[in-house]
Amino acid sequence: MGAIRLENVEKWFGDLQVIKGIDLEIADGEFVIFVGPSGCGKSTLLRMIAGLEETSRGRILLDGNDVTDRLPSERGLSMVFQSYALYPHMNVRDNMGFSLKTAGSPKTEIEQKVGRAADILKLDDYLDRRPKALSGGQRQRVAIGRAIVREPKGFLFDEPLSNLDAALRVEMRFEIARLHETLGTTMIYVTHDQVEAMTLADRIVVLKDGRIMQIGAPRDLYEKPDNLFVAQFIGSPKMNILPCTGAGGRYEIEGHGGGALPEGTEGTPATLGIRPEHIEIVKPGEGQITGTVEILEYLGSDTFLYVDCGDAGRQIVRAAEIEANIRGQEIGLSFRENKLHFFNEAGLAL
Repeated sequence: MGAIRLENVEKWFGDLQVIKGIDLEIADGEFVIFVGPSGCGKSTLLRMIAGLEETSRGRILLDGNDVTDRLPSERGLSMVFQSYALYPHMNVRDNMGFSLKTAGSPKTEIEQKVGRAADILKLDDYLDRRPKALSGGQRQRVAIGRAIVREPKGFLFDEPLSNLDAALRVEMRFEIARLHETLGTTMIYVTHDQVEAMTLADRIVVLKDGRIMQIGAPRDLYEKPDNLFVAQFIGSPKMNILPCTGAGGRYEIEGHGGGALPEGTEGTPATLGIRPEHIEIVKPGEGQITGTVEILEYLGSDTFLYVDCGDAGRQIVRAAEIEANIRGQEIGLSFRENKLHFFNEAGLAL
């Protein structure tokens, strides 16, 4: 079992509070990812769960047992760091089994657990190699294998792929997803890469300034953000934001067009949000807004247009195909009415 519960958890460094009353429940076997900008407290929160950082206030429970004051070795959790931290003089087999050896486990048990982990991670052919003879992705798999052999109640990953190049990160994302499916063990994963978060997580916890801004499945965060911060943080490119006003069941973008507010919208909108893929290119003067194409980025399957819309700011449009270079041309932007998001002056979704 590996159910984890945080109850009003706080962390202070002297007079500086970096974790501000976190309440969170993680079910046994769930894959939860902490995301947020640098300095939001995601790694500190993970280290508190691991026991590597002292909890200033609140409680951390594992399977209902209070582990707030227990040592890391007493919590039954395994942590995988950004740095591989492998012993250079040991081969893969000895690196993976070292923690069991120091704990006094029988040799046959060590061999059995190392062999199982190597089979899961496809490291059977590398057991006699030393770290210097391995690629970055293989070294990270060894570091994960070292955690697997301990048969923990949960795995804690602290930005494990940030040292890898783009191709290896894609490969290792698949490996970690397969690992979770194979083991079914609770996993908490910290990253600043929202692609990792969106593709791996059962649920995502979005943090800002030591507070939880929203918790939910990747699709829920993308399609139903609770606030402006989540709306712009989740999604690449980020959601377009435009100032607007609302009255009489309609919204208006100052100096441009508008339309009907969705039924059931309560409150006064101050901001409109629209994802780049929910904008259609039309003739100038048509749609809700008109602007001039500043930059065109061709990425093969997608083309991104950066459009200067004057007082409404720069908007990004994702298009499947653009037949000609339209840089410098004036275009109209038509928003899909059922994909609009509205936020009040406090930045909360309506």
